[in-house]
Amino acid sequence: MASSLIADRVAETFSGQPRDYRNHIDGRFIENGTEMIDVLNPATGALVGRIPESSAADVDAAVVAARRAQGDWEQRPAIERANHLRAISAKLREHRLELADIIVREQGKVRGLAQVEVDFTADYIDYMAEWARRIEGEVLTSDRPGETMLLLRKPLGVVAGILPWNFPFFLIARKMAPALVTGNTIVIKPSEETPLNAYAFAELLAETDLPKGVFNLVGGRGAVAGEALISHPGIDLITFTGSVATGSHIMQVAGRNLTKVNLELGGKAPAIVLKDADLDLAAEAIHASRVINTGQVCNCAERVYVEREVHDALVAKLKVLFEGTLYGDPSSEEGLHMGPLVNKAGLDKVARAVDLAREQGATVIMGGKVADRPSGFHYEPTLITGATAEMDIMQREIFGPVLPIQEVGGLDEAIALANDSEYGLTSSVYTRDLNAAMKAARELKFGETYINRENFEAMQGFHAGRRKSGIGGADGKHGLYEFTTTHVVYIKG
Repeated sequence: MASSLIADRVAETFSGQPRDYRNHIDGRFIENGTEMIDVLNPATGALVGRIPESSAADVDAAVVAARRAQGDWEQRPAIERANHLRAISAKLREHRLELADIIVREQGKVRGLAQVEVDFTADYIDYMAEWARRIEGEVLTSDRPGETMLLLRKPLGVVAGILPWNFPFFLIARKMAPALVTGNTIVIKPSEETPLNAYAFAELLAETDLPKGVFNLVGGRGAVAGEALISHPGIDLITFTGSVATGSHIMQVAGRNLTKVNLELGGKAPAIVLKDADLDLAAEAIHASRVINTGQVCNCAERVYVEREVHDALVAKLKVLFEGTLYGDPSSEEGLHMGPLVNKAGLDKVARAVDLAREQGATVIMGGKVADRPSGFHYEPTLITGATAEMDIMQREIFGPVLPIQEVGGLDEAIALANDSEYGLTSSVYTRDLNAAMKAARELKFGETYINRENFEAMQGFHAGRRKSGIGGADGKHGLYEFTTTHVVYIKG
């Protein structure tokens, strides 16, 4: 496609008017010959765009293109691949405000957080590009005289990246950047709830000189496009972020081809507040963790265990913060802390969870109902006390602006209750006692523990869960190597 046509399409994307988007396969935008999926603003219900309901044939074309491009891409020096990534991140920064606006309109994210997501995405791509000169193998000691053993790291081949709707733009980078810098090619399928940002990404990427077939984008629902992608024999790695149920299904389907999987699934992150904690710090961090992205974050605090001596004081501070939480339509209102839930199914799930907590004996001290708004999927910020370990609200992921609190007698009880979960993604501890903090770090069975700070991972860390929170991980050196396979070479002199 001529560069002028690409530029026109990018301009059309950023016009803010609903339009039909096209899949990006083998360096071209493919004309739509299939059913289209409406994408709505969850704060208002307004149409913001339409994407293709891709067929199995569309997915196959994308995988074939990625396979065809992969051999040449792997042979290029890693630093050359990294320079292509840097060109992409530069394009994102040129359009950072427009990209954030797309995220606000299709996902309901507050503008400040949408802007952070765009900026972090560009930074993440650059960070992964820096690994080009740092991908390392090993020299191993042989048992035989005159023999040298080398362990090399090589790309897996073609990666399928299946994205969630809660941080849709960043997850493009989390899956694409390490895949490309290590020599893989990729096929991305965004969530049908929030796909427009991915199509805008593809249109900006098309303005760079990335070789055709290295990056491919297909839209559609999981039942058709997703199923075709995860069952395709030409895929070497499926990297997915989303629900436990979908992750489990992906594992079953991938098993037919023995395809490697990397899964970031749900979370039920505990926050432990001890009696010596800075309660202002704890309350502010937990509140921020609960209302960020309207509570639709798998790694943020979902349940609180607080020592009895400071329970009432912490609840009082949290109540003030929850009462001051501003919510509404981020596409037309400024200064908000949170927007809507992503869809009616999400809204109904949160409402059922709170109603069940009441039935099981918990006390809703504020919020606890669907917000009185003229449109959209809004739920009031909700604070719940009197929760106990057997209640569903303390065991099942809420994914909404709801915080249940349980009293505990001390750190040992808090750790035991925190670990009593089918999830194991993140956790947090608030205390001034270094020994208590280190004990918690030793005994909590989670992939991450945050001490005296909010739950937000660093790109140089390793974001990985235990139990039903996933398999494998992302970020940093260890996340990069998830996209490689090893090749041991024996050289007899």
